Amino acid sequence: MEDEKFLKMLLQTFAVEAREHLDAMSTLLLELERQAPGARASGAETLFREAHSLKGAARSVNLAEVERVCQAMERVLSALKRGEQPVTPAFFEAMHAAVDGVGRLVARDVGEGAAVEAGLAVTLSRMVLQLLEGEAAAGAAIPLVAPAAASVPEKTVTPVAAAPFAAEPIAAAPVAGADTVRIATAKLDALMAQAQELQALKLGGAHLADETQAILDMFATWRRGHDKRSGHSRMLRRAGVLDKLENSKNRRLLERLLDASETDELFLKSLADRLGRLARAAVQDRRLLSSRIDRLADEVRQVSMLPFSSLLASAPKLVRDLAHDSGKDVAVDIQGMALEADRRILEQLKTPLTHLLRNALDHGIELPQQRVLAGKPPRGRLVISVSAHEGARIALTLADDGAGVNVDKVRARALKMGLRTEDQLARMAPDELQQLILESGLSTSPILTDLSGHGLGLAIVREKVEALGGTISVAAGEGGIGTRFGIVLPSMLATFRGLQVRCGGQAFMLPSRQVERVLRIEAPSVDAGGEAPQLLVDGEHLRLVSLSALLGLKERVRPDDASRFVQVVVVANAGERLAFTVEEVVGDQEMLVQPLVPPLRRVPHISAATVLGGGQVVPLLSVPDLFKSALAASAMAWPVAPRAGDPVSLLVAEDSVTARTQLREILESAGYRVTTAADGMEALDNLQSGDYDLLVTDVEMPRLDGFGLTARVRRDERLSQLPVILVTALDSREDKERGVEVGANAYIVKRGFSQQRLLDTIRTLL
Repeated sequence: MEDEKFLKMLLQTFAVEAREHLDAMSTLLLELERQAPGARASGAETLFREAHSLKGAARSVNLAEVERVCQAMERVLSALKRGEQPVTPAFFEAMHAAVDGVGRLVARDVGEGAAVEAGLAVTLSRMVLQLLEGEAAAGAAIPLVAPAAASVPEKTVTPVAAAPFAAEPIAAAPVAGADTVRIATAKLDALMAQAQELQALKLGGAHLADETQAILDMFATWRRGHDKRSGHSRMLRRAGVLDKLENSKNRRLLERLLDASETDELFLKSLADRLGRLARAAVQDRRLLSSRIDRLADEVRQVSMLPFSSLLASAPKLVRDLAHDSGKDVAVDIQGMALEADRRILEQLKTPLTHLLRNALDHGIELPQQRVLAGKPPRGRLVISVSAHEGARIALTLADDGAGVNVDKVRARALKMGLRTEDQLARMAPDELQQLILESGLSTSPILTDLSGHGLGLAIVREKVEALGGTISVAAGEGGIGTRFGIVLPSMLATFRGLQVRCGGQAFMLPSRQVERVLRIEAPSVDAGGEAPQLLVDGEHLRLVSLSALLGLKERVRPDDASRFVQVVVVANAGERLAFTVEEVVGDQEMLVQPLVPPLRRVPHISAATVLGGGQVVPLLSVPDLFKSALAASAMAWPVAPRAGDPVSLLVAEDSVTARTQLREILESAGYRVTTAADGMEALDNLQSGDYDLLVTDVEMPRLDGFGLTARVRRDERLSQLPVILVTALDSREDKERGVEVGANAYIVKRGFSQQRLLDTIRTLL
């Protein structure tokens, strides 16, 4: 058992080291690609050492397959150092494939990845050795010993690897030494969680200090009244009222009351002094506790800070792979990677960054021949820059020099989806229209594929960024060329401020960073004309929305003297502003945000929760959700949904009986009425004689193939707007481009076919 634990620990340590070597090798290969032939010597030497070090580490944990591939790379890189290995596109393809393959082997061997295909290590080794000695050498067995030419010291050399096209080098991981130690991220997360719990104690201490002061204020108010009554008692004694009383019993009773009042005066003075000291001590403790906890939390956060190079180092490799797959040529320029941010923020940015890079390659930068025709250089340019922003925030910008956003297509798509009315779209400026591509489901792509065109990628980016407390904007690039995405984020996750409001008798929080102002206006100043009540703020008519009604809550009846006034909170989101009416604005305060857990993770209009100092749990409202609901409620151009009992009619064209039957069962089980055709000509006859809402067709069919069928549909005046989905085994870029040319709306590859993807695509097109 102890041996198993030791081996597991050893493999985990190896996995960390292997990732560092593989990342460095990937970066160095990209660097070699852009360097002039005469400047490649040092890079080849460093690459060789990385491969050699990884081979030695793999040998120490008995991972023979990883060792085998590394040795093959080592032999090729040794020849490269000696000038015997030509640097060709085939060299880079083989080496990149080997690095990726080794990464998969390592992930599998340490239990962090999926199974890999049998014989992967042999395949990779042969592919690499073909560069060196041809097919004969590739088929030879690879001895698992280091060649004489590869003699280097058995120690890990950590290079300073420069990012391709970067303005500054990627900072290398620090070499472990006396002042550096590796800490598991789980331990850092646990430490951060404990620091955040202390923040809750700080808020509780502040609440206790406020309550103590409130008690002191109440006591002071009561004591002022008591002092007046005590003065009256003293006046009675001085006036000799006691001596004038004939009834001795009443005289003794009144005398005892006056004595008690004077005795209470001494007690109350002592009590007031003690309460005052307690209130001052509570305030002092609050300040001290707040200062110490803030300092501790800040130091813990600083431990979790990482440079942006940890996020962006893999971007050039991803761009290279995407460009290669799409037949494009793209140069990447990365700037500002030394700036630091919270590790948790960088981890959450991985998905948004991937979507933005895919968007730039898929929809932005054109093919080389298209760029030449447009008067641009054949090689596209993608600039990723990181810079400091005001208020301890970070600005991340991604700009390309591609075709840019087609605002006419955006306007048409937004109208069709019912996101805005025709009048609203007509009033929107081009830069405002561009923001709409961040809406879920809105895509200007001429065709849906397995990876793009669904309008979800940028919506996911916005959702992720806003969940981190950031904002995202879209604009045309410099000189009106290309597209520029700008993201502004906090540099670290921490407590933040919120505005507490009340609606329907319940408390809610709005993020203070999105609250522009709070107003108290007279009800008659509200303009009820137009589509919805509006409020004039800074010369702009803002839609006035009842927050209670939006949240489905019943507004409380206000007192008569308050009915003439309306409390309004002006909120901004993604370049738009709305004015929300609320019952009460409680105030702005610091809060500790806690994420929602299942089954509450996707409650409409709620993004998280916070615990106030007094222990009250208050929901944090999702401003993007509020805007989406408010704008949708006033939109007039909603698409008409099919009536119950009137199912959508689909036509499926597929020459394979098995595939045709499968498609029919999938679609009928989803509630669609399905008609099938065995080839393109039969499908065309059905379309001309019947009424269908959508066509699903194979490509390779007798008599008339799917491309020809789609082209005939687009030339027919009655059928020209019919949505067409191509479901085919053809997955080359040329086939997808031909699908776009003939007018298909979506392109789904049969390899790895997902019925859910087909159903989602149909719902999107309908």
